[in-house]
Amino acid sequence: MARKYSKAASRKVEKALHEEKRGQLKSGKGGKGGTVKSRKQAIAIGLSEAHAEGAKVPKKAKKKSTRK
Repeated sequence: MARKYSKAASRKVEKALHEEKRGQLKSGKGGKGGTVKSRKQAIAIGLSEAHAEGAKVPKKAKKKSTRK
């Protein structure tokens, strides 16, 4: 089975998690937002940076409607 994420993407996520742990990771455009506090947000930032650089990252899943 093929990898879901590329090695470059996992390196970006790892870097983002280290920055979040040290309190250096910022959210928002250009890092002008507040300091990132959650692991989930750090992972999302790492994946979006990897996607912007052209690494293999699957597209964001669309929400399924629960209404009928």
